Amino acid sequence: MRILLIEDDQQLCEALKLQLERAGYQVDCVYHGTDAVYYALQPVYDLMILDRMLPGLDGLSLLRLIRENQIQTPVILATAVDSVSERIAGLDGGADDYIGKPYDVEELLARIRALIRRPASMERSDSLQYGDLTYNLQNHELLAGGEKLQLSRREALLMEYFMQNPEKTLSRTLLFGRVWGPDGQVEDGNLDTYIYYLRKHLRTLESQVQISTVHGVGYKLEKTL
Repeated sequence: MRILLIEDDQQLCEALKLQLERAGYQVDCVYHGTDAVYYALQPVYDLMILDRMLPGLDGLSLLRLIRENQIQTPVILATAVDSVSERIAGLDGGADDYIGKPYDVEELLARIRALIRRPASMERSDSLQYGDLTYNLQNHELLAGGEKLQLSRREALLMEYFMQNPEKTLSRTLLFGRVWGPDGQVEDGNLDTYIYYLRKHLRTLESQVQISTVHGVGYKLEKTL
């Protein structure tokens, strides 16, 4: 799961990033509201934590811009101005939750868990299913036919994205952003290497699900039968 953390206090941002990563999340940090526009409009994040007071473009304006561009990523708005009117403005602007600063990290983690269990219209479980394949979001296990395999961190990020978007062609750009972040400095062949690993896992599990190459575009998760 990839989180975008937008916070102008760099020391706080790095400290939060460390604690979120210890909890098993992948985190990208941005410190300036204007710089955050590029990242926030990338459809590769599962959740954003957005500071209300930012330099350049304030958090509320950025939030409205996100929603105007049809980005439905859940957003937790964090602010030191903990008033009723401020909470109303944030929620009306498109925030999914609100947390007052300073806050306890354990409370933030609880709010993150609550949001990722609650997509737009219905509650979800801790696993994703497609065909005979099940992916466990908590322990990064891939299961089929009574057998299971443990995935590495990058394999898990890639598999989760495929399982969230079965039968959809996912471009190489999107997959790179999902696994390595929008600014990830990696060789082009790294993606193909991890696709190879996932295909090998699917063959080991004798799954009826495969990752197909869409030439010139990217990859697609689909059933073989």
